[in-house]
Formats: sequence, structure tokens, C-alpha cells
Amino acid sequence: MKIKNSIIVTGGAGFVGSNLLDLLLKKTKFNLISIDDYSSGFKKNHIINKRIKYLKGNTKDINLLIKNPKKIHTIFHFGEFSRIYQSFIYMNECLNSNTIGTNSIFNFCLKNNIRLIYSATSASLGNKGGDKNLSPYAFTKAKNLELLENLKKWFGFKFEVIYFYNVYGEKQIQTGAMATVIGIFQHQYINQKPLTIVKPGTQTRRFTHISDTIEICLKAWKLNRCRHYSISHKKSYSIKDVAKMFGSKIRYLPPRSGERYASALTNMAYNNKVRRYYGKINLKDYVSSFIRNVKNNKL
Repeated sequence: MKIKNSIIVTGGAGFVGSNLLDLLLKKTKFNLISIDDYSSGFKKNHIINKRIKYLKGNTKDINLLIKNPKKIHTIFHFGEFSRIYQSFIYMNECLNSNTIGTNSIFNFCLKNNIRLIYSATSASLGNKGGDKNLSPYAFTKAKNLELLENLKKWFGFKFEVIYFYNVYGEKQIQTGAMATVIGIFQHQYINQKPLTIVKPGTQTRRFTHISDTIEICLKAWKLNRCRHYSISHKKSYSIKDVAKMFGSKIRYLPPRSGERYASALTNMAYNNKVRRYYGKINLKDYVSSFIRNVKNNKL
């Protein structure tokens, strides 16, 4: 009998995935495999370690990429298209990644008895679930959760679901279409540019640090209870309030399609209790530390 000695992280060269690989390297003894198409991942995020293998490819081709599935213990599926507004512009890419690619991952896990940890999104929880059709991105993520629930009902498929809330921190994308809000603000601050805010600026978000986020991913994996979890911060900030933390000038941009005006916390999702966890790192402290480092020429 072959030992399941490897963990796959899809999107392992991206923001969340690369941080998770680093944590798994420290906290487990598994061999680690990253699958990334490098559409929003970067080779600079690679960790040089003999226990990590990086594969360039698309999740829809997982059966071709993984030659020996019997060795795979778990897949952390974080390698999806993950931007709201951009999903209107790149809808085909979003649908291909989040439906075809993700369906391939689900089937691969089901067929080979592999554990799945799936990253869900707060974007599909707003307005008591009404926001699930607010954007192509939210739509695909909501449909994937429905599919998982049916796979559990039809085949007894077990998985963990973790809802992310506006993750920020080390290795976040700062420029381009896939940049995060905090990443954009940091880049603009360093380059002495006005901070750009999508109108009205009163939209609130529960910004959650990457360290807090991946700790809950690891916790859910260890518990192995087939549950839904959320990791957010207790305090929410408006985008305008976040910009003011930097003390820079502000420039407003026109409203965008799919814009949410609040981050929804929920106790239930698809008839599952969502177990809430709250991050320890406060955004205001993070921004203050960032500004000090910039002024001290440490960045």
C-alpha cells in the first residue's frame, strides 16, 4: 500500500498559496506540490526547499500533471480566479478557472480519495446570499459550493470550506489587474501617488491578515471535521478610512460593476453552520508599521 505523503496547493506561487506552502513546510512533514498557471502567481514567490515541487499548468489538466495520485493526501484548492470587478472584464478566464478547473479538482479528489480544503469567498454571502449573482466571480464560487454539497449528498464526499475576507499582507499583489486594495495603497504610498478609491468609498471590508488566514486553513485541515469556517477580523473599515490611515491624498474613481458595500458575516451557508474565527492582527497596526518602515528606508 502506497503512503499518501504529499499535499498539493493550487495557486502555490500566488499570494495566499505561497504563504500557505511556507506554513505547511514548517508545520508538517509532507512533501508539497504547487500547481500554478502563473496568471497571478510569480516565480519570486517560490520557496527553495527539496520538499517543494513547482508545476506549471492549469487545474483542468490535473490528471496529466499528477502522475501518481495515490500519493496525494490533500489538495488545498486556492488556485482560482479571485477578483470581483475583473471577472466582468475577464469573464471567460473566470469561468474556465472556477468551473472547468475546479470541477477537475473536485473529481480528482473524489476519484482518488483525496481530502479537499476549498477557499470560499465572503463575496457570495452578502444580502443573505443575494450577492451570489452580483458578479461572475461570486456566481462561480456559489455554484461550486452547491456542487460540493451535492457531492457530499451523492457520494459522501468530505471537504473543508474556508471563507476568506479581504486578505492582505506579505506577498500580496500591488500592481496590475489582480492587485489587492492594501497592496495598491502601499504601492501608491511608496511612489508618492494619490490613493485611488472606487466611489463612494464608504464600502466596508473586514481586512484579514494573511498570517491569520493561513493559520485557520491549517487548523481546519488538522481538525478534519468536514465543516465550514470563516476567518475575518472583528472590526470592519471603510475603504476611505483605510486610505486615511496612510495620510496621503485621495483620488476617487467611478463606481464599478459588482461592487459590494459591506462584508457579510453569516452563521449558515448551504445549511451548514459556519464556525467563525477572528484574526489577531489589526489593519491599523499593520499600516502604521508599514509607514514606519518606509520612513526608515526598510522597504
